[in-house]
Amino acid sequence: MLAGLSAIPLLLGAAAVPSEESRVAFTLQDPDILESSGLVLLDDWFVTTNDSGDSGRLFVVDRSGETVGVTHWDDEPRDVEALAAAGPGEVWVGDIGDNRAVRSSIEVTRVPVGPGEREVDDTDTFELVYPDGAQDAETLVSDPATGRLFVVTKGFLGGSAYAAPAELSADEPNPLTPVGTAILPMATDGTVLPDGAHVVVRSYTAAGVYTFPDFEKVATFTLPSQEQGEGITAGPDGALYLSTEGERTDVLRIALPASVREAMSSSGAPPAATAPAADTLPVDQRPGEGLTTRRAVWPWALGGLVGLLMIVVLLRALRPR
Repeated sequence: MLAGLSAIPLLLGAAAVPSEESRVAFTLQDPDILESSGLVLLDDWFVTTNDSGDSGRLFVVDRSGETVGVTHWDDEPRDVEALAAAGPGEVWVGDIGDNRAVRSSIEVTRVPVGPGEREVDDTDTFELVYPDGAQDAETLVSDPATGRLFVVTKGFLGGSAYAAPAELSADEPNPLTPVGTAILPMATDGTVLPDGAHVVVRSYTAAGVYTFPDFEKVATFTLPSQEQGEGITAGPDGALYLSTEGERTDVLRIALPASVREAMSSSGAPPAATAPAADTLPVDQRPGEGLTTRRAVWPWALGGLVGLLMIVVLLRALRPR
């Protein structure tokens, strides 16, 4: 219980600096994108997918928010929750969700994507196995230098990072190896920054920056308010794009806070690029009008309620019998 109480400051946002101002980069126009759960910037397109409950399909979206391609790769995936870059014109699809922690293994599939409607039957699927039993996860990231995959688990009090083998086998299960702990609670997605030396992992309300690939914590910061923020990807300039569940939702663009960039510089790894001001972007890449500094209010109330419940349970446990 005391371990649970120690997580309250992060839930309340007290351990995280506020994010920079956010802008709407674009609005997802496709009514079929209802539960954007992963986000990848691939070439000049954004790729996203609905989470559990949908058929296996990937949506390719341009910078105006219009869907320009849909790739169908599986009729009945189990619980797709994450995407990661796999190379030019390809993404890794992470069928890694496990809310009840009952799956003996999870799967990742390499899928080609692009404009137009397409059916993909010949895909490479690999089975991954945790060393310590079933885990729920929604975060999959790939090393841009080596292509190695990493899975970050989703836990109420924090998660762990696991590395897949450098070379995946299609003939037998691939054991995952723990590489980092104390990842922020309720992680929903992650992305490696352009420097290749840091990774950002997000939750519904906050994000943590970690060294990569050893996942040592550098800093945390709060995110702009979203309905149920589950996607994150980084642009080549270091800007972060944030997606959320819901129909025709906004994808936000933010820069890493200056204090976070400073912490990254002192972490022993090269700092990430600083995202340019919006008005320096090409016209077709500028975010929508209306600068916002949205802050989530409900996380504070939720955190306070969680803290109160924990204290009540602790007092009941300590009460003389």
